[in-house]
Amino acid sequence: MSISRRRTLLKVVILGDSGVGKTSLMNQYVHNKFSQQYKATIGADFVTKEIQMEDRLVTLQIWDTAGQERFQSLGVAFYRGADCCVLVYDVNVLKSFDTLDNWHDEFLKQANPVDPSSFPFILLGNKVDIDGGNSRVVSEKKAKEWCLSRGNIPYFETSAKEAYNVDAAFLCVAKTALANEHDQDIYFQNIPEAVSETEQRGGGCAC
Repeated sequence: MSISRRRTLLKVVILGDSGVGKTSLMNQYVHNKFSQQYKATIGADFVTKEIQMEDRLVTLQIWDTAGQERFQSLGVAFYRGADCCVLVYDVNVLKSFDTLDNWHDEFLKQANPVDPSSFPFILLGNKVDIDGGNSRVVSEKKAKEWCLSRGNIPYFETSAKEAYNVDAAFLCVAKTALANEHDQDIYFQNIPEAVSETEQRGGGCAC
């Protein structure tokens, strides 16, 4: 075994409407804990988790952001430098699914990645445990169709409460973010080009 283990820090941002379970998913994954009490996240908060992936030690820095509209202006600071974005909706709340387009596009606008078309997203349909699945209003088929329309984004159905699929989803997040980090090394030579493209697009704030 190689003595010189490589360490990698990956920044992951979790986005979605207020109350879809972003904090619960993060706490279940990092601390193996679930709380019934709901407390809205103010601004943003992050936790870290170290995982071993092949020959490297990966530190996932997971940013949990507020779902309320009034905090969205904080986006730029929190989204910049992200290696992967996790979008979360509640399978029992149609509105939380309908706003995914907004979250997706807003992230790309604020984070301004070098290549927006290939930036990695992952979609989680949370709270599949509620009412034995009888309350759900967004089908798996509908969610997968949305993922396909956005460049075939990986999709997981999760329950933070039951710890269902949470580890599998975040393992996929880590692998995807790691692949993106490698890709970015290639892009560094092209930064001037990328900046000029942004300027051509107008790059101004539409707020």
